[in-house]
Amino acid sequence: MKIRNKWDDEPFDVHKGDWVGFKSDIEQEGQIIGFRNGGLILQNLDGFCGDYIGGDAQTLVFFDEVWKL
Repeated sequence: MKIRNKWDDEPFDVHKGDWVGFKSDIEQEGQIIGFRNGGLILQNLDGFCGDYIGGDAQTLVFFDEVWKL
């Protein structure tokens, strides 16, 4: 699937299993496990950090908020 974030001019490909970066309190990384409602379902088995998603192993991040690692 091709998506575009708000920082880059060119769209880029993402697939299930890819790792992407995003910012929620701090810059973090998650592995794509699905697609839903204009966003990516990300997983990090070590748990995410921060006040909003801290300790969670899964989160939904909108397409325009991620970058490819």
